[in-house]
Amino acid sequence: MITQKETHTILDYCYPLTPKSQILMKTVLIVEDDLINARVFSKILTKRGGLQVKHTENVEEVMKIAQAGEADIILMDVSLSRSVYQGKSVDGIKITQLLKSDPQTAALPIILVTAHAMEGDRENFLKQSGADGYISKPVVDHQLFVDQIMALLPKDD
Repeated sequence: MITQKETHTILDYCYPLTPKSQILMKTVLIVEDDLINARVFSKILTKRGGLQVKHTENVEEVMKIAQAGEADIILMDVSLSRSVYQGKSVDGIKITQLLKSDPQTAALPIILVTAHAMEGDRENFLKQSGADGYISKPVVDHQLFVDQIMALLPKDD
């Protein structure tokens, strides 16, 4: 019987039972000006979600990471108190609008994260920004938080 020779990579030896799609981790860019929130989100996403995380509140850096394809999804705080872009004060809604209006980053999923959880806020923020999802703070159900992000992550082909 003639058998086809199998080829192996280092990943096969390090992770013999793990599908390769799970090894190539997705990256979440957290755009948050509250360091405690950023750390909480980061810990939940890495420990429970198995995701890689980047964090910044610098708008130029957000744009650069998004345009370079270095993030698979963005968690965007709505109320960024110190963010400035091209000399103007901007919030998470404006940054999301900028990303969604750029053909290079328009398909990048963005989830708004905010403590503004009044009736109608969700719909207004999503409509204003063009974002793909909305999560209210504080995040109480960690698994639901991860599930909401995983649902919007691009699938590997």
